[in-house]
Amino acid sequence: MAESQQSHTEIHVGGASPYDVVLGRGLAERLPSILGERTERVALLYAAELAEQAQPVLDALVPHYDVLGLGLPEGEDAKTSAVAEGCWDALGEKGFTRSDAIVTFGGGATTDLGGFVAATWLRGVRVVHVPTTLLAMVDAAVGGKTGINTAAGKNLVGAFHEPAGVLCDLDLLRSLPREELVAGLGEVVKCGFIADPEILRFVESTDPASLTAESPVLTELVERAVRVKVDVVVADLKETGGADGHPGREILNYGHTLGHAVEKHSGYAIRHGEAVAVGCVYAAELARLAGLLPDEVAARHREAFARVGLPVSVSGAGAEAGFDDLIGAMRVDKKARGSQLRFLVLTGVAEPMILAGPDEALLRAAFEAVA
Repeated sequence: MAESQQSHTEIHVGGASPYDVVLGRGLAERLPSILGERTERVALLYAAELAEQAQPVLDALVPHYDVLGLGLPEGEDAKTSAVAEGCWDALGEKGFTRSDAIVTFGGGATTDLGGFVAATWLRGVRVVHVPTTLLAMVDAAVGGKTGINTAAGKNLVGAFHEPAGVLCDLDLLRSLPREELVAGLGEVVKCGFIADPEILRFVESTDPASLTAESPVLTELVERAVRVKVDVVVADLKETGGADGHPGREILNYGHTLGHAVEKHSGYAIRHGEAVAVGCVYAAELARLAGLLPDEVAARHREAFARVGLPVSVSGAGAEAGFDDLIGAMRVDKKARGSQLRFLVLTGVAEPMILAGPDEALLRAAFEAVA
């Protein structure tokens, strides 16, 4: 349950390792209360280009802890084994123990890498995420998934490691480039289709240009998207499946099978939220052609994502890729089992299911609809 306390909202994440996701403004000063007095050393892993924005976090930490600042490469370049190894070496040189902690400050790539370093150092130390992008707030920072990329694909190496807390400071979105804010809406709209139709109604009834860092509607959308992820994660932390045949946590990967393939093929030049938007439209077309999803719901996918400024085709995302270029990457998707491809699809809004082993002709036909 969430409760409002003046300028912020707390959403509690239950389970074996409970924590709170705090949404509000000017939240850096809450870090010491989350990290506690037993902590002596804190590593601040931050996106190097955000050094100036990270200063309030540093100011909140320095009076209480011995702080190690580690600047990370930009974007997906941070999510490599070499960068992780550099972080491990720095933690070792500084003498980090299991009672010490990591704080991440940056977008989804920083959160994924920092969470992975925290999960693997001494087999797990505490981590607090301070996401700086809309995408990271509603996706990477919540749920305990961490990961790095390999030559074979995105996020194929990782661990489940829940944070000690997440601070979604909406003031940080003020400096976010418009295209990054729009990209983050890809995951928000996805949450509307998989679990919360009210998100779609907000998107469809709001002037997209008014969705800014100060917008009450954007705040509502962030909170709703976080709630969707929290509810799913609490019910199925490690993707073992939900009750009564529900796909469980796998629903969060809606649109990601094609989306990740498009990202990888582009060398990660295409933003994650943009690729997810295309992937969701593809999944909707696949379900429509399989006779599972009504035409009007498939059309609603195109309209909702396009309304907020997201691409709804592979070429529209700026990718020069055909089906044969992407099928290999889709086959190593985390939802695949053996040689069988599995897709999260919908039979209606908020009605998910797994489509296992669809015929390649069907996959090709759906791709032609989004090429």
